[in-house]
Amino acid sequence: MKNIYIMLAVFFATFVWSIINPKEGFTCFLEIIPAIIGVLVLTFTFHKFRFTNITYFLILIHCIILFVGGHYTYAEVPLFDYIREIFHQSRNNYDKIGHFAQGLVPAMIIRELFIRKKVISNPSFFNFIIVSICLAISAAYEWIEWGVSLATGDGGDAFLGTQGYVWDTQSDMLFATIGAITGLILFSKTQDKQLNQFKH
Repeated sequence: MKNIYIMLAVFFATFVWSIINPKEGFTCFLEIIPAIIGVLVLTFTFHKFRFTNITYFLILIHCIILFVGGHYTYAEVPLFDYIREIFHQSRNNYDKIGHFAQGLVPAMIIRELFIRKKVISNPSFFNFIIVSICLAISAAYEWIEWGVSLATGDGGDAFLGTQGYVWDTQSDMLFATIGAITGLILFSKTQDKQLNQFKH
């Protein structure tokens, strides 16, 4: 439980920082609301279904990414402006970090749910289905971005974050797919070890 309390403290500290003088208030709200909803869901379901610490940690990292993007807007995160200048990039690519996490973190959440709830009996299709679901989530989020942009006009431009890049939607989904695959490769063994605590 100690680790959970530490992660909650980091979450709320970053959240408070993100809403203090953000670059654009409306964009900040749009960017951080998924993190707030996610933590509320995790809080209300904690006693019924507690995830492993690695999964909670990855969720925290994703929330921090959202908070930073909300505070500065994804197109104007200072560190990635610096990286853009150093590597002569045409745009601020912080949003790609967000979409990478949008694949990686759900992959580990889904993997843990699949294992503990015994959703899939044939492990041969396990990773393929997880990556496919993450790609579907990414596509659905692109629909949301599109809808917000249409509904708000110029007010949604910062949320959309294309920065004039015509292949932004496709590259966002690609990064989410890469993130999902990366998560399964890097964190599956650690997650499996921590899952053993639920078998006793």
